Amino acid sequence: MLASSALPIVLVAMLHLTLSSVATASYPDFQLLNVKQTLIGTKIPRPLQTSEHHQVSDVSESQGKWKLKLVHRDKLSSNTSATFRDHSRRFHARMQRDVKRVASLLRRLSGGGGHDGGAAYEVNDFGSDVVSGMDQGSGEYFVRIGVGSPPKSQYMVIDSGSDIVWVQCQPCNQCYRQSDPVFDPADSASYAGISCSSAVCDRIENSGCNAGRCRYEVLYGDGSYTKGTLALETLTFGRTVVKNVAIGCGHINRGMFIGAAGLLGLGGGSLSLVGQLGGQTGGAFSYCLVSRGSDASGSLEFGRGAMPVGAAWVPLLRNPQAPSFYYVGLSGLGVGGIRVPVSEDIFQLTELGYGGVVMDTGTAVSRFPTLAYKALRDAFIAQTANLPRISTVSIFDTCYNLSDFVTIRVPTVSFYFSGGPILTLPASNFLIPVDDVGTFCLAFASSTSGLSIIGNIQQEGIQISFDGANGFVGFGPNVC
Repeated sequence: MLASSALPIVLVAMLHLTLSSVATASYPDFQLLNVKQTLIGTKIPRPLQTSEHHQVSDVSESQGKWKLKLVHRDKLSSNTSATFRDHSRRFHARMQRDVKRVASLLRRLSGGGGHDGGAAYEVNDFGSDVVSGMDQGSGEYFVRIGVGSPPKSQYMVIDSGSDIVWVQCQPCNQCYRQSDPVFDPADSASYAGISCSSAVCDRIENSGCNAGRCRYEVLYGDGSYTKGTLALETLTFGRTVVKNVAIGCGHINRGMFIGAAGLLGLGGGSLSLVGQLGGQTGGAFSYCLVSRGSDASGSLEFGRGAMPVGAAWVPLLRNPQAPSFYYVGLSGLGVGGIRVPVSEDIFQLTELGYGGVVMDTGTAVSRFPTLAYKALRDAFIAQTANLPRISTVSIFDTCYNLSDFVTIRVPTVSFYFSGGPILTLPASNFLIPVDDVGTFCLAFASSTSGLSIIGNIQQEGIQISFDGANGFVGFGPNVC
């Protein structure tokens, strides 16, 4: 059900999401943030034990949809090093990787030329993801699916900005460590290599040919890569079996994800999982990203039945130069219920494909062009004059020492979408702890270009739904 564009809708997610029309809307100007409770969340959740891994693969299925558990990367790690267990070190490492992620997205967009589903277009996609690199691995959110026949369970990292599905494969000339045995196509009755003359091979920009089989090569922004054979394979989601999915079978892979077997691309292009499912799901999927440090699991749902009634729907915009990305129209930002003085033009996607606002699960911190960011920041500072400021921390220039507080009152931060809907964020989605002793920062940053990104910190705890067939993204009405 689409919300009328004439009726602004507010989503308030302090404890729950509520929907209200303009006639009855009372936009909250302030929220309470429980400082002490938030700091408890900086502790590492109990990692999944080997005996528990099968539980993650549980898939609930009902009318017109199938639902997978989304697990945060911290739940998969058995790393007990001081770096991993110290929240401040984890935070700084995450921000360094986030800077790489954003830089790689900008390189992709500045390269021009839309290669729908092409490997060249994925070059900077995962290597500089929220968590990436040789030591820690990439990817923030994982699902567990079956690959091959009979299905072999594998952890896969999800990414809404990628159009590729791939797993590490035997024979593995070079592989990074993963939680499960590396997939062996020789053990799968459904594995079928794709010929060089196939139309699917033609959609891969960096394709090659070896012994009549289509070869792919994907390079990432931090020097990581995957190389191998393009194949058709069966993927299993609970009792749902999807045949003939084009996947990359990587025989030479460097430095990817902590525990994960590969990548599950959910982007808007034809080779992403969503694009390949096509008529089976109508391009419809929904996800809930659980909050950092939470011991709970999020969810990823596919199918028309996953589209909620009562969400605030915003039109998706298409950028031919970047078909993988999900763009939305943003008209303004608000602090404390008051719109900040920024022209709507600063968020517009131009005819040449520049600027615009991308929703991305792979970026942690939302970015806005410098003028917009400074207006948001200055409005927030003006309304938090009673809180003790401290110096810059990492990429954040607006930070506070809240160690002496139990609960604080902070102004709301809102996104004003084109057509009317307003998303008012939970306080924990914009004022976040950067250590475990009470230092909190405003979790936004300026973009070095005209591109705006709505990152996963701002998406956490809110049900996000993509209706590809009708061209809308929905917020709420449920919380995660």
